[in-house]
Amino acid sequence: MKKIGLIGGMSWESTAEYYRLLNEFTRDRLGGLHSARCVLYSVDFAEIEQLQVEGRWTEAGEILAAAAQALEAAGADMVLICTNTMHKVADQVEVAVSIPLLHLADATAEVVRASGLYRVGLLGTAFTMEQDFYRGRLEAGGLAVRVPDADGRAEVHRVIYEELCLGIVREESRAAYQKVIKDLVADGAEGIILGCTEIELLIGPGDSPVPVFPTARLHAEAAVHAALSE
Repeated sequence: MKKIGLIGGMSWESTAEYYRLLNEFTRDRLGGLHSARCVLYSVDFAEIEQLQVEGRWTEAGEILAAAAQALEAAGADMVLICTNTMHKVADQVEVAVSIPLLHLADATAEVVRASGLYRVGLLGTAFTMEQDFYRGRLEAGGLAVRVPDADGRAEVHRVIYEELCLGIVREESRAAYQKVIKDLVADGAEGIILGCTEIELLIGPGDSPVPVFPTARLHAEAAVHAALSE
């Protein structure tokens, strides 16, 4: 099995899910006591979040690029950025190493297309929902992407940073997300991309009238598949 390199800590709540999923998928594929060969570089999210707010993305990219280089030096055969939002600096990370970067949006789009769906709603941070680095990648992958209205985007973003990144899961927030999902479905969405890895702590298949696509799970599954490929 190839060694999976993880750039995590954004937040550590979702990175812990990545670790669990990687090991579960590996066990399911190989059986017995098998677990994933992986190495984790966990950054300080407070530092990254401040750079996000101030729009200092190049500096944030430098931190993640250095993390990727450390993972390569530790023997990683591939790199995963364990957060949707920080794929804004994916190109910066990719050119810093000689090992492949497994892009989260690509892994997600592939699964959505395989399910036969085309029009999807996207939930995530305001950066992910409103900027082109992620939506554009999904659209280049053959999807038509819808996002919530301004009020919906603000509430989805708030819950991520003020609650989910702190491990807080509130029923009121689940209900708010369900309303946003309902509105996206009314706007034609055939499926919902949970485009922030923390959202999977709050929303599951039973919370949506259409299929949901949990990006951390899909990313982890794609990584294990790549790690076990010849």
